[in-house]
Amino acid sequence: MEENYKASPLKLYSYWMSSCSFRVRLALNLKGLDYEYIPLVEGQQYTPEFMKLNPISYVPVLVDGELVIADSLAIILYLNEKYPHQHPLLPTDLHKKAINYQAASIVHSSIQPHQNQARYIEKEFGPDQKLPWLRYHIGKGFAALEKLLKDYAGRYATGDEVHLADIFLAPQLYAATKRFNIDMDQFPLLSRLDEAYSQLPAFQVAIPEKQPDAPSSRTS
Repeated sequence: MEENYKASPLKLYSYWMSSCSFRVRLALNLKGLDYEYIPLVEGQQYTPEFMKLNPISYVPVLVDGELVIADSLAIILYLNEKYPHQHPLLPTDLHKKAINYQAASIVHSSIQPHQNQARYIEKEFGPDQKLPWLRYHIGKGFAALEKLLKDYAGRYATGDEVHLADIFLAPQLYAATKRFNIDMDQFPLLSRLDEAYSQLPAFQVAIPEKQPDAPSSRTS
């Protein structure tokens, strides 16, 4: 039974523009893990079939044999535990590990929930309120990250290896610059990290526009 479980292919339920899914794709790529990409069209996450996998109806969802895991942080930590020797996603130093957790939490808990409310803000208060909302909350989170990482950053967020903090930062920076036109001049450290991430092959194939369900992919 255990051998069959280990041999089961990984399946990732994803949406091309989801930054949460982007994080998991990046982690899978860094670890060199093959997986089946299962795209969800908008609205499909509310179907009974998908809500059996994740009752809160969000992507990503990872299926590993009989195990189903939702939430990007849970998935990434699971992958790191199951495949500890394939590009470890946390440093061994306890202090740096804590900084990675904190940086990931700022993105996961303090930036993205507000970012996702932008559609509601636009609907309820008008389209001219969307960008100020986004810029305020993303800017607040980026200012905190700039201060948090200034004494730890090397080539990447907490040194010269890509770790958990980078996996959360890279998609958030990509969204901020490519989708929301956030002025990055006030965040020199994050701007430098953004450039470093753009050179990573694992990042380059994980970007939204390269996914099979991206509009450009479907029409090419």
